[in-house]
Amino acid sequence: MSQKQHESLDEFNLQSLHAFCDEARRMGVRDAVVVAPARQVFTATWVRLRCQYGCSEYGQHLTCPPYSPTPETTRKMLDEYESAILLHGNNLDMVRDVARALEANVFLAGYYKAFAFLCGPCCSCKTCVIANQRFGTRVACRHSDKARPAMEAAGIDVFATARAAGLPIKVVGSVEEPQNYYQPPARISNTGIFLKVFLV
Repeated sequence: MSQKQHESLDEFNLQSLHAFCDEARRMGVRDAVVVAPARQVFTATWVRLRCQYGCSEYGQHLTCPPYSPTPETTRKMLDEYESAILLHGNNLDMVRDVARALEANVFLAGYYKAFAFLCGPCCSCKTCVIANQRFGTRVACRHSDKARPAMEAAGIDVFATARAAGLPIKVVGSVEEPQNYYQPPARISNTGIFLKVFLV
């Protein structure tokens, strides 16, 4: 591929990413930002440990640790993408819905690697099938079409990632304070997109 063809393809992908960001905003998110996963999406071991020692949902959902991807696996996956879209909003359910819809739209647009990470524990079922698992048996998710690991469950440092993208985030001091929810960046490359981190 010539340098001119490569630049043209990069420009096409960038225009596509910005169009997907606009689509996400129309769906209701406060902001959608294109980021470079290798430089702007951060993973760390402590993030997953924070789930294990600090979240009452640990081990209660197939999308949470210890079932979710490790920080090492997540880092390897992120490194397979050139671009991503980070979604930001103040309503947890809406941000999740937008990430799922955007993942599908991006995939149907030809980015076959589209994938979304969501935020927080999965709430698709009142009780996750993992609760009924017996030692040594395997269970399948009832909603694998919409279940996705949370960014933090997969070791993504949401604070560092949001700050690197220039988005607001701080530790919430009380339940009365407004919260910021992020869907991991969607990544876009010449071959695909990954969502929530929404990767393309």
